[in-house]
Amino acid sequence: MSNSSKSSFIIKSLVCQTIGHKYIETRKITNHIHEYTCKHCGREVTENPTGNIELLTHKVREVNNNVADFFERKNRNVAI
Repeated sequence: MSNSSKSSFIIKSLVCQTIGHKYIETRKITNHIHEYTCKHCGREVTENPTGNIELLTHKVREVNNNVADFFERKNRNVAI
């Protein structure tokens, strides 16, 4: 990583620390569960079953993938 990209990342993370993250929806898992990414620093979060925001770890990403597959198959069978 070059010095300019390091300083750019540090500045963006400072913006998030001072005024908060600006999350954009990157993936819809179900009607109630979504994945978000911060527009500035790239932090990835998701909604847990209670509706609170939590960090998107590898384990949570796998769970979301399984839930998304199940939800997609369920909706496909209902539509038929």
